[in-house]
Amino acid sequence: MGGGGDGGSCDLLQLLFEGALAGGAAGVVVETALYPIDTIKTRLQAAQGGSKIQWKGLYAGLAGNIVGVLPASAIFVGVYEPAKRKLLEIFPENLSAIAHLTAGAIGGAASSLIRVPTEVVKQRIQMGQFKTAPDAVRLIVAKEGIKGLYAGYGSFLLRDLPFDAIQFCIYEQLRIGYRLTAKRELKDAENAIIGAFAGAITGALTTPLDVMKTRLMIQGQANQYRGFIDCAQTIMREEGAGAFLKGIEPRVLWIGIGGSIFFGVLEKTKSVLAQRNIRR
Repeated sequence: MGGGGDGGSCDLLQLLFEGALAGGAAGVVVETALYPIDTIKTRLQAAQGGSKIQWKGLYAGLAGNIVGVLPASAIFVGVYEPAKRKLLEIFPENLSAIAHLTAGAIGGAASSLIRVPTEVVKQRIQMGQFKTAPDAVRLIVAKEGIKGLYAGYGSFLLRDLPFDAIQFCIYEQLRIGYRLTAKRELKDAENAIIGAFAGAITGALTTPLDVMKTRLMIQGQANQYRGFIDCAQTIMREEGAGAFLKGIEPRVLWIGIGGSIFFGVLEKTKSVLAQRNIRR
């Protein structure tokens, strides 16, 4: 009994490590390749009334963002993979979607402690409030305290937990269906296409939540919005329902392409690591 338990623990630790490595690599590749689209999306969502969009400095804050994205992506996938494995053992095969949804939400919650400050700093730099990530962190903490780095945390969770759960569930379920139909393992290009589809659908569905998260994160000491509900009510009252879809085009493009790259790199890295383990 003890030996079997130790073996299971080792397997889970290896799964966590390999997931973290694959997730970190995938996250960095996506951020580097698609950062300008993300900057445009942020500026579109932040624009109120007839505000003009600034097209300069589309890579502003990339280096500082990668410093946060690397561990956040590593934590997400590192938690998601073993959680998925355990949940799939608990749930019957016909309820695998629940396991994928739950594992995605757990991974999102675990990584949020790093993802939120990273997102706050990134979006404020994208809006031209600060020049560099160290300056942003120092000045936000000085003026707003540590809680300033977690501005919009509730809205982030309201957006990202459903986002992570839905995206990974769609991706995993499509892969299961495709494998059953094709009766073989998927090729790299097929994983990438499924990832793009899952990302684009999820990105579109969660755009209203993303708009509110952006507004709350960039407001700083202005305190234009007192919270998630107040933010939603103010946007509806002052700008109308259409404002909740601001930035949907670059968001769908960014997350669609990002999903393709992320899941493509993720599966490829997992495959390479699995091959190395077999050779050992």
